[in-house]
Amino acid sequence: MAKKTDTTEDKIHVVEEALSKSEQFIEKHQKTLIIIIGAIIVIGLGIFAFQRLFIVPREKEAQGQMFMAQKYFEQDSLNKALNGDGNYVGFLSIIDDYSMTKASNLAKYYTGIIYLKQGKYEDAITYLGKFNGKDELVGPMATGGIGDAYTELGQKEKALDYYLKAADQRENNMTTSLYLMRAAWTYEDLGKFDKALELYTKIQKEHPKSMESRDIDKYIERAKAMAGK
Repeated sequence: MAKKTDTTEDKIHVVEEALSKSEQFIEKHQKTLIIIIGAIIVIGLGIFAFQRLFIVPREKEAQGQMFMAQKYFEQDSLNKALNGDGNYVGFLSIIDDYSMTKASNLAKYYTGIIYLKQGKYEDAITYLGKFNGKDELVGPMATGGIGDAYTELGQKEKALDYYLKAADQRENNMTTSLYLMRAAWTYEDLGKFDKALELYTKIQKEHPKSMESRDIDKYIERAKAMAGK
């Protein structure tokens, strides 16, 4: 019993000693700690103020400016969507004038897609690569768009990498199956029919409700024939 008590007293002594050392450290570095804590508070308040007083108003302004550019995009008036119409700015101005906003980020996606449609594939890769998308659909479509640009440039290996990345980015019955299909087609172009067959079969089994699954049987049979199976 005495041994147990001694052990408990030793533990208490160790804790008290540690607390004493902590108090000594605080007393010795009190001014430095106050400065550090004060700096953290100031930085935190600065970030909050920056968000509330600068970013939020600019975000609202940018969204209002981008409305017409999006409308022109939907109407396939791509030059007006990109450069504006004289009254409303286009996506390029939104990117430059409203940096650090969500609108500016989304404008990079639209700009990349416009350049892709216009056949300016290097520019498309640049802007789609700058877009930061974490949502369910637009993020994978931006990644897949880079794959499309590389396909048009004849760089099939790079295109394949981006198609596979887009397929894995978000699991759903729209973009996943779409880019699995494009990756499979690219494998066929590269003469890798076994790999194409794997992806066709994956679409059939894991995404039976997708658009791509409707004609998947014929693609599977074709890949089997080309692979000699």
